[in-house]
Amino acid sequence: MKTLIVTPTYNERKNIRELVSTLFELNPDFHILVVDDSSPDGTAEIVEELQADCANLHLLSRNEKTGLGSAYIAGFNYALERDYEAVVQMDADMSHDPKDVPLLIETIENADLAIGSRYISGINVVNWPLQRLIISYGANIYTRLVTRLPVRDATGGFKCWRREALEAINLDGVRSQGYSFQIEMTYRAWLKGFRITEIPIIFVDRTVGESKMTRSIMLEAAVMIPRLRIWKLLGWHK
Repeated sequence: MKTLIVTPTYNERKNIRELVSTLFELNPDFHILVVDDSSPDGTAEIVEELQADCANLHLLSRNEKTGLGSAYIAGFNYALERDYEAVVQMDADMSHDPKDVPLLIETIENADLAIGSRYISGINVVNWPLQRLIISYGANIYTRLVTRLPVRDATGGFKCWRREALEAINLDGVRSQGYSFQIEMTYRAWLKGFRITEIPIIFVDRTVGESKMTRSIMLEAAVMIPRLRIWKLLGWHK
């Protein structure tokens, strides 16, 4: 499959070289799109340097930091406009192991959305504080109870999409950022009847740079989850 790997960045200069080099070592035919929100640390400049030797490395620079969800939507639209068949989304901080990317792509041969799941085979998270683990695990239980979404790791951001699934979702209507963006996208795919498969991954928290998790992101997720249920009842998800 013609594959595009989309990774949003904001102050990831310490990680982006390793991510790009590791992905191209796995498969030089991958295409990578870095969606950078004007990182003040010069992440985009490093990507531009790497482009001199990497023809399949692309950069989408945005003028301001407008959130994870909008960065992914920009990346998805980029992929659809250029006829990519598979679209991988992943963090740039190496918490998502690039070596799992080929398995995600292989999985959508028989699915429309493959999710790299931290919770499908126990709890596979390394280096997280207990409080954050409880919040994340609890958010997924809360999501399943409220929305009935049959996914163990709805808040996870390591996924591979078939283009047909992304084409069927009204991307302009997606309202969420952060945790809730991941939930909303998977929920919309499920409501449209697309096949969703979770594969186990080991999530290792970033060792370089700073986490982007904030209280406002967690609050948005708490509020958005019941809204998704309401949108379904009212037919607003279409």
